[in-house]
Amino acid sequence: MDEQALLGLNPNADADFRQRALAYFEQLKVSQDAWQVCAEALAQSIYSDDHIKFFCFQVLEHQVKFKYSELTEVQQQLIRETLITWLQAQMLNPQPEKTFIRNKAAQVFALLFVTEYLTKWPKFFFDILSVVDLNPRGVDMYLRILMAVDAELVDRDVVHTSEEARRNTLLKDTMREQCIPSLVESWYQILQNYQYNNSELTCQCLEVVGAYVSWIDLSLIANERFINMLLGHMSVEVLREEACDCLFEIVNKGMDPIDKTKLVESLCQVLQSAGLFSIDQEDDVDFLARFSKLVNGMGQALIASWTKLIKNGDMKSAQDTLQAIEAKVALMLQLLIHEDDDISSNIIGFCYDYLHILKQLSALSDQQKANVEAIMLAVMKKLTYDEEYNFENEGEDEAMFVEYRKQLKLLLDRLAQVSPELLLASVRRVFNTTLQNWQTTRFMEVEVAIRLLYMLAEALPVSHGAHFSGDVTKATALQDMMRTLVTSGVSAYQHTSVTLEFFETVVRYEKFFAVEPQHIPTVLMAFLDHRGLRHTSPKVRSRTAYLFSRFVKSLNKQMNPFIEDVLNRIQDLMELSPPENGYQALLSSDDQLFIYETAGVLIVNSEYSAERKQVLMRNLLTPLMEKFKVLLEKLMMAQDEDRQMALADCLNHAVGFASRTSKAFSNKQTVKQCGCSEVYLDCLQTFLPALSCPLQKEVLRSGVRTFLHRMIICLEEEVLPFIPSASEHMLKDCEAKDLQEFIPLINQITAKFKTQVSPFLQQMFMPLLHAIFEVLLLPAEENDQSAALEKQMLRRSYFAFLQTVTGSGMSEVIANQGAENVERVLFTVIQGAVDYPDPIAQKTCFIILSKLVELWGGKDGPVGFADFVYKHIVPACFLAPLKQTFDLADAQTVLALSECAVTLKTIHLKRGPECIQYLQQEYLPSLQVAPEIIQEFCQALQQPDAKVFKNYLKV
Repeated sequence: MDEQALLGLNPNADADFRQRALAYFEQLKVSQDAWQVCAEALAQSIYSDDHIKFFCFQVLEHQVKFKYSELTEVQQQLIRETLITWLQAQMLNPQPEKTFIRNKAAQVFALLFVTEYLTKWPKFFFDILSVVDLNPRGVDMYLRILMAVDAELVDRDVVHTSEEARRNTLLKDTMREQCIPSLVESWYQILQNYQYNNSELTCQCLEVVGAYVSWIDLSLIANERFINMLLGHMSVEVLREEACDCLFEIVNKGMDPIDKTKLVESLCQVLQSAGLFSIDQEDDVDFLARFSKLVNGMGQALIASWTKLIKNGDMKSAQDTLQAIEAKVALMLQLLIHEDDDISSNIIGFCYDYLHILKQLSALSDQQKANVEAIMLAVMKKLTYDEEYNFENEGEDEAMFVEYRKQLKLLLDRLAQVSPELLLASVRRVFNTTLQNWQTTRFMEVEVAIRLLYMLAEALPVSHGAHFSGDVTKATALQDMMRTLVTSGVSAYQHTSVTLEFFETVVRYEKFFAVEPQHIPTVLMAFLDHRGLRHTSPKVRSRTAYLFSRFVKSLNKQMNPFIEDVLNRIQDLMELSPPENGYQALLSSDDQLFIYETAGVLIVNSEYSAERKQVLMRNLLTPLMEKFKVLLEKLMMAQDEDRQMALADCLNHAVGFASRTSKAFSNKQTVKQCGCSEVYLDCLQTFLPALSCPLQKEVLRSGVRTFLHRMIICLEEEVLPFIPSASEHMLKDCEAKDLQEFIPLINQITAKFKTQVSPFLQQMFMPLLHAIFEVLLLPAEENDQSAALEKQMLRRSYFAFLQTVTGSGMSEVIANQGAENVERVLFTVIQGAVDYPDPIAQKTCFIILSKLVELWGGKDGPVGFADFVYKHIVPACFLAPLKQTFDLADAQTVLALSECAVTLKTIHLKRGPECIQYLQQEYLPSLQVAPEIIQEFCQALQQPDAKVFKNYLKV
């Protein structure tokens, strides 16, 4: 072997050596006989370096996995012997191999097993067992090989082909017949031999039993000698976690419901008599988490049995199973309420399914009602944050608690389905008690009290948030709690979690303020002062900005008395903070977007006259325009790139804020009706000069483009005078991405204003196309994926533009470009339909072609177009589907074929018998198509129902 290259296998080797080692590995993989060198090195223990040994196994693995069938019988025999020789050496070596080498060796054994067991090596396991006997190092390898075989055969995470799945089923069937009983016997011997003197091997063996139990005959394991041994392990500290998992796998195996109930019950009796059900004495949380998973498995297994028995109508057995379930509830509650969240989380499945059973019963016993109440109290207690939760810097532990809370929420929702009255009464009791004394109560208890009120909204669902009408008891309870929430002063609590929960709840129950509008000023003040938008925590300020906009939007009818006051109070929060003043704004620019939107909503939805609305809107937008002019001048002068970027961002924010205020307008309250057209036209005039700024083009253009999109919707035809010069600027020295984003703007104008913009489109049609073609023709690196993708997206945008023009009834825009240009455009469409393997673009091209045939394909169409139809469009309809890249397994390609069929149908519709004659006598014979197929094709094409031809073409 190349000793120099092998040096690079060491993880501490420098990059050049590592690169060389990688190249060497690739070289050995393709070499005919390199694997033999590696096999010899392993069999004769030539190398002591761990990384080289691992490397040799990797080469062998590649050989077995990908090139095994190329080997002769003798060579295959050599690989088997190499592995067995290596295994024998393991028992004699003074030191065991490193774990990563043993695992890799086990993988190679497993690959060989999968390849050879059914044919050349039926005694695979017996050969290994005869080598290892009960030698601890041998047993370790034997157990690792068993786990690797299980991973090859049944690992759910590996996607197998149907061929592999069939092979794996055959392997498992053959193993069940030929060797599983002997393997199970070997596991029993290993457990018995090592359970008191080698916990590592015992745990490994328990893991193997747990893995195999899902697909072997259960009676081999679920019998007295095995179960008694496992239960013995449950009281040995170093073994009990693995024993727990093994029992879980046994309980989890699918079987007859009555047998399953018996199995679980017999297990429970023994576990209970061993004292394992008394949780409070147990302080090993790792074990308890596994035990909780086991109890969860037993509970869910019993519930699955109950469901099957009910379905089969066996009421007596179902009743017995239900009693068995009820008997586990006390234990389940102990685990659910445990202070360790992992232990609690592991039992939630059982708890959830138990509540589902109660939901199906016609009446609950007193004991069942007590269980429901106990679960409810447990959930309320477990929802509470603990002292360690870090609100300012949330890490992994915090994320896990948030996930756990989501699980508890599902339990709460399920509780509401079983007993909504009980849930409402319990929440009300906790809420009122806590809020009466919130000043002296710890933050986590105040937070959870408000959180429970918040959660009721989803747990007790109603349509359109109408919590305060309908069912009187519920409406009254929720109304009382909301009144308490907003009048208790709890919004002043000094903890971010309580503050946020307060605002979230107020917004969730916004309908309350329609019933009791007298509380609106109190809540508005909370939003606007140090409790909300001016809070010391940026996280609270940011979330409040969003919630405030939702609150104002939902209550716009009730906001009229407060509009001017609110606008005055938020004025300083809307300041555009330029980069140079060093002053840290309270809100980020994303948060400010919500404030601008809120201001817009307040003005537009107010009951003021159009004149007043215009004044207020002008007051809102003028500071932005003034700042914009100043900053644009500064940008033109700026030398430093960082400063240019900061200024461009700030300019972009100004445009974004103005854009966002326009979201307040609607069909009922248009810009015109509110008298605000003039203000927005002024904004347009202010922002458009940014398009000609040579610096930071991408940022500025994208902001102004978005603003134009909004103004086309809001100002309608009043925008049109600004479009030509804006377009001209945007087409100057632009790149693929610029064009791709500019075309949707033109499409929007074309589709909206149609013939009104025809003169403008005719004028800019060729300049736009020249810009597109120029970018598409730029040479690109062969393997530059992103450039290729950008070109593909631009090509799609180009065809989408042509589709919009033709689809908006404006084909004259193309027709008036002069014969040469028209021809060039048509050829690009033919090219798009046939040459590029992009079904999305192909579909668009066929839509354009059928539209043009419909418009120009008749007797009075443009001169020469009929000729073009026969010479180019008809062939395109055949050449595109005949391409190898045209894959009908792909949904987009099927759509492209469908549009191709429409194109042919349209040609037949416009040209009549002449088209059939051309296909029958000229075109199809030129493709060497058999006469009977030509006949069949033309008949399908002439069917009045378009579907018939589409389906024919597919076949």
